[in-house]
Amino acid sequence: MSNEKIILGIDPGTTIMGFGLIKVVNKKMELIQMDELNLTKYKDHYLKLKLVFERTIEVIDNFKPDEIAIEAPFYGKNVQSMLKLGRAQGVAMIAGLSREIPITEYSPKKIKKSITGNGNASKEQVAKMLQNLLKIENLPKNLDATDGLAAAVCHFYNEGNISGNKKYSSWSSYVSKNKDKLV
Repeated sequence: MSNEKIILGIDPGTTIMGFGLIKVVNKKMELIQMDELNLTKYKDHYLKLKLVFERTIEVIDNFKPDEIAIEAPFYGKNVQSMLKLGRAQGVAMIAGLSREIPITEYSPKKIKKSITGNGNASKEQVAKMLQNLLKIENLPKNLDATDGLAAAVCHFYNEGNISGNKKYSSWSSYVSKNKDKLV
């Protein structure tokens, strides 16, 4: 059994998608990369979804993550925004499942609590904590990349303790655990 693995964390979005990769060696984590896909210049929602899929596949193929942690959509007042976010999350999940990578979904509060100890922490607080934990010299201007990184770190901290989170290892696994979503 290997003592090394790579975790890809994704903060899905149709405006900006953030992602972060960590390598875990002998239960110690180190930053590989964090980045974002900025989609603000595109107006076509379907094109944005295509770009989310292509970028996720590119990251997967380049870094070969063993596991994916993804932030679940939060329930907000704007139903249209939540629908678009859910689509982006689904597209990113399908990219991972198409490469047969196990995916675990975490709520925003769970991610924030895992990183800062406070489920209501701000994006800035999460970013600062990650900066200290992973010795990041400069934080990005947009904090979507650190949100993706936070999902990966949350997954590392919750390894073996995934009750209450949704985990999928294949498309059939997703379907069997989400029968209520089938039409």
